[in-house]
Amino acid sequence: MIFLILGFIGALLPGMPTTVFLILAAWSASKGWPQMDAWLLNHPKYGPTLRSWREKGTVPRKAKWLASIMMLFSAIIMLFTNAPLLVKVFTDLTMLSVSIWLWLRPEPSNEKIKEAE
Repeated sequence: MIFLILGFIGALLPGMPTTVFLILAAWSASKGWPQMDAWLLNHPKYGPTLRSWREKGTVPRKAKWLASIMMLFSAIIMLFTNAPLLVKVFTDLTMLSVSIWLWLRPEPSNEKIKEAE
């Protein structure tokens, strides 16, 4: 439920991810709450993305761009905080690593994209 709530907050607030939390919610639900798992996988907006991730590990290009831009903005903001230099470097390198990993994920085929729309 926590991941689901965070995912829906992310859908409303710019700068907070949605899909990552919904993927975690679907994974958690698949382990012990089949009704929630089915609801997430059949959701009209998020279901196709979750099913595509579960079946083939794909991430839509739009999600890659949005996540990368948000991480870039977060990295820039982090540079202007009073956090110790080591924290800034570690955080920015972590976001860079996640962004690279994300762009290495395959994208869904055109048929899957048309189904989602």
